[in-house]
Amino acid sequence: MKHAAYALGLGLGTRNSNGDWLEVFFPNPVLSPSDELVAALGTSDNTTTLEREQLLTLEAALAGAGETEQAQIAAHLASSHAPAVAVILREDAAPGTVPEAYLKLHLLSHRLVKPHGTNLQGLFAILPNVAWTSEGAIDISELPARQLAARLRGDTLEVSCVDKFPKMTNYVVPTGVRIAHTARVRLGAYLGEGTTIMHEGFVNFNAGTDGPGMIEGRISAGVMVGSGSDLGGGCSTMGTLSGGGNIVISVGSECLIGANAGIGIPLGDRCTVEAGLFVTAGTKVVVLDASGQPVETVKARELAGKSGLLFRRNSANGAVECLTNRSAIELNAELHAHN
Repeated sequence: MKHAAYALGLGLGTRNSNGDWLEVFFPNPVLSPSDELVAALGTSDNTTTLEREQLLTLEAALAGAGETEQAQIAAHLASSHAPAVAVILREDAAPGTVPEAYLKLHLLSHRLVKPHGTNLQGLFAILPNVAWTSEGAIDISELPARQLAARLRGDTLEVSCVDKFPKMTNYVVPTGVRIAHTARVRLGAYLGEGTTIMHEGFVNFNAGTDGPGMIEGRISAGVMVGSGSDLGGGCSTMGTLSGGGNIVISVGSECLIGANAGIGIPLGDRCTVEAGLFVTAGTKVVVLDASGQPVETVKARELAGKSGLLFRRNSANGAVECLTNRSAIELNAELHAHN
């Protein structure tokens, strides 16, 4: 069934003194909204700033369409002094405004779409760099005046970070997750049920976990980690923003990446990377058969996405080895299947 729109949301946020949006909070974004919900909003624009009278009219229209939750949101927004906005994405196109970009990030963190499941092209160019403070989002150019005003009141304006992305938990806390250090999970992260992010763990936007899983390392932008996998302390996954080329890095289910290790290739299921070992796409790897005998030396990219592998460093000669559960004949056939 084709819907009238890809996604929509009613939100409130922060604008600078010029009226430019800095951030938007969408309490209940909707993916594939009903035709009745789209019609009730009564606008053809993607992004519409709403005044109090418009919100009250919208509340009545939404209630009449049977959209109780969205009607309640409109009523709450009407009672606020913060600027309100309605965003309707007619299709999954690249975001063109800050509210559109924030709606897409909300879709990810609300688990409505998975990483790589929505068009985020040009996101960095759209999002402003913002000072995230104890008084909310502040335009960088307006920060000195706000700091002075706080001091004159006898207060201190605390700046927690300066970034394009806020922390996810100020916008949504998905059910069934533990996050030891909330500043290390950006809005736009996708955390599956049963995920634990320990103090050294980090999850970027458009990345995340299927859950359950234990994350003590870094999940870079674009990386998805399968269920039952464990990322050890300080380990790294090369993402789409960190020179990983055009290979989409992912970690399969029931994998273990040891502490301070790293990967620049996707892993299949049930793979292990020894602690301290970094395997990039160009790493020369000695492939061992099920009996531990060397079969061939290949670049790691030729092992991308394969399951049941153990990557380790030979402590005697320093070579990177990959122990498999296959015979030499099976390995030769698989490694040369593309020739």
